[in-house]
Amino acid sequence: MNPESIAALTLLSIPSPSQGVWHLGPLPIRAYALAIILGVVAAVWVGEKRWVARGGVPGQVGDIALWAVPAGLIGARLYHVATDHDLYFGQGGDPVAALEVWHGGLGIWGAIAGGLLGAWLYTRRHGIRLRVLADALAPGLLLAQAIGRFGNYFNQELYGRPTKLPWGLEIDPSYWPQGLTFPVGTTFHPTFLYEALWNLAGIALLLYLDRRYKLGYGRVFAVYVMIYTTGRGWIESLRIDTIELDNVLGLRWGVWMSIILFVGAVVYFVVTGRRHRPPDTREPSPYVPGAEPDRDAPDAVRDEPATAAAEPSADTTDRSQTPPD
Repeated sequence: MNPESIAALTLLSIPSPSQGVWHLGPLPIRAYALAIILGVVAAVWVGEKRWVARGGVPGQVGDIALWAVPAGLIGARLYHVATDHDLYFGQGGDPVAALEVWHGGLGIWGAIAGGLLGAWLYTRRHGIRLRVLADALAPGLLLAQAIGRFGNYFNQELYGRPTKLPWGLEIDPSYWPQGLTFPVGTTFHPTFLYEALWNLAGIALLLYLDRRYKLGYGRVFAVYVMIYTTGRGWIESLRIDTIELDNVLGLRWGVWMSIILFVGAVVYFVVTGRRHRPPDTREPSPYVPGAEPDRDAPDAVRDEPATAAAEPSADTTDRSQTPPD
């Protein structure tokens, strides 16, 4: 490639960030961490509005986040280490580096599994229907993932194969996959940007379908999984980063995960839709019977576990026919 071609290509590419860490005195401020924090804040903000709109107590989504976010971060790191353990425990690996999350390495499926576990622990204690909560949070999760991908941009990681497209991403050679070299001026698919844009479009589609069909019983979350895995499967196939499970029956492990979860979400959506036909498309309350909050004392409801369902009540209404969540 001649110098004129390289210069023209550079003008039509996305530049790499000059740095991903800034220092405030001795304190490092990492773009990767900021992206995660901003994503969490955005998800809580969107989830809170949708939770209240579905009958939930204001402030509960923030309380749930105190359980779900740490569990999600732990799950994300465990998933990454489990699926790429040779990087830390193989020959020449550094086990201590498995704890250094600020360098990247958070698996989205571990984050979702861990976050759901943390949320389940809270909802079980407070008499909340988990599926209503998941439906309320789904659009915010896509927004958080869109924001979080910019952390990969600053880390110059998880980019795609070389491309000559005008929106190709410049990557410093020191961040190229180990053992791979490319001609000077090579640009790469900006998979961080593809996923961010895909997720933003997914939010619009998710909100439309939810409003149009009044989805409930976990079906909004199922559509979220379908939207995300469709894009993630395609984007995963573009990536060239070295991973341990790079070839599982001809596909990267991430592609297989997308396929499996997409199929599972479709099955759940169809089966649940047949069980809850109109007008029973949404739960009548985000709380289990007997755990409905006292609207006059929201702080007490948020801070204390819902024990009403386990205590004798003067209400003699026959609840034996109440459908399970």
